[in-house]
Amino acid sequence: MALPDYLKDWRILIVIVVIAALGIMDVVHGLNLGVEFVGGTKIPVTLAQQVNPLEMSAITQILDQRISKFGLSQITVEPVGDSGLYVTIPSSSPAEINNTISIIQQQGIFQGVVGGREALNGSGILSGSITNPGPIVSGLNVSWQVNFYVTQKAETEFANAAFGQANKPIYMFLDRPTSAIILFNSSLIDTALASQETTLTAMEDALSLGNETIPIKLVNANATNWASDYPFFKANAGRYKTVILEKNTPSSVTRNLTQMNYTLKFESRLNMTPQFTTGNLTTSLLVESWQAVGLLSAPVLSPSLATGSVNGNTGYVIQGTVPLNGTALQRTNVAENTSNQITTILTGGALPVQVIVGQPITTPATLGRHFELISAVALLLAVVAVGITISLRYKKLFLIAPIIITTLAELFIIGSIMGLAATIDLSAIAGMIAVIGTGVDAQIIITDEAIAGQKETSLKTRMNHAFYLIMRNALLLSLAMLPLFFSALTTEIWFAGATIIGALLGAAITRPAYGAIVSMHYKER
Repeated sequence: MALPDYLKDWRILIVIVVIAALGIMDVVHGLNLGVEFVGGTKIPVTLAQQVNPLEMSAITQILDQRISKFGLSQITVEPVGDSGLYVTIPSSSPAEINNTISIIQQQGIFQGVVGGREALNGSGILSGSITNPGPIVSGLNVSWQVNFYVTQKAETEFANAAFGQANKPIYMFLDRPTSAIILFNSSLIDTALASQETTLTAMEDALSLGNETIPIKLVNANATNWASDYPFFKANAGRYKTVILEKNTPSSVTRNLTQMNYTLKFESRLNMTPQFTTGNLTTSLLVESWQAVGLLSAPVLSPSLATGSVNGNTGYVIQGTVPLNGTALQRTNVAENTSNQITTILTGGALPVQVIVGQPITTPATLGRHFELISAVALLLAVVAVGITISLRYKKLFLIAPIIITTLAELFIIGSIMGLAATIDLSAIAGMIAVIGTGVDAQIIITDEAIAGQKETSLKTRMNHAFYLIMRNALLLSLAMLPLFFSALTTEIWFAGATIIGALLGAAITRPAYGAIVSMHYKER
């Protein structure tokens, strides 16, 4: 049978048109390859709760904007189901990976608290006004600051909250904990600076916020006083959800807290230790910054800002000083990274839900090229294995050649769709290999029905029966893969995607074309 005879069938023409269209799009737009092939780092992110498509779109845009503004280009943020994402960055640098994770982890909720009352929040910040002048060096001291302006409404709310609070601090928080308790190791208190009572009062003042005040409970290094704290935690297990504590807290304490169903957030000794300043007009000691609770800085309100009036052009500043440890260059780098990160998060906006970052998966570029070669070889071997199996079964070139061509066509269509609309990674390659098996199985069903030779049944009837089985199997396979596809916790999302695409498009496009070829050879005389 000549080639023009095959081109008269619309089912074969559809396959040719689809392949041509996808081929053009591949050339114009290029294929999205996973970090396994091009090198880079994939960071899995799980949302604390399920979100709707609009919220997922907003989260994706915020993270993309944040990471891009931090200086990383060619990043991708891909939603996975309704409660997860993959953030992929073209870098395997530990510093860039850690900085990216830090940016992702921040929910980005900014609050300015004066006298136990919220005076500012992130919704009032004019994103275009956020500026970062860079590290400020004065002798041995290195500091940082982030400047911004707020909307007229936010400025009015600030004026009302700051009224009468002259010379008092405004505590600037980024992601201040909610529904949390601080279990503070009393050995962290520097009694040379101030008494334990004075220090605790300053810490409590910094954490005061109406009904959302964060209580502080003291525990000594050996937890010998835990028995006196235990009743408080037991009684408030339903009211509070999280306990923030030092990493080396005795296991007897952490075990008790876990049994009460608290979520434990462990912090380093450095993060748990507040930074204080002295000599304020209204208090002898105040907390200047405290990493464990997201307190960035605590500038003191000047009398001109505490009159209750709105002057219309007042700027606001978040600022801090780098501790005097390390070299001058190291302190300058810390100041620059801190201000850059805060600027990035404030500019990007707040996430509507909290996020949990999983273990990053890093692939060097050289290893990526190796994976490309191995994957190509695996696909080729799968096609060769199919060819050998088909040859042994049918021993007829006019059957063997169309089956192999159809298999290659399916691989091209799946690969193009995955590469254009999603990402071709190792799991997608595994899915494509799986589809080779299901595709050949479908073609064997078609072929066996065609050559059955049952005179009492027409070829059309036998073909209809074959495609009934093929479509049913494709639907069942797709349904089986849906839970995997919508799971936010699996790294095999595109395995399911490739399998579903291959099963459905194969049943709808490529396998009917093969059926048309077979029917031409076995048509009734």
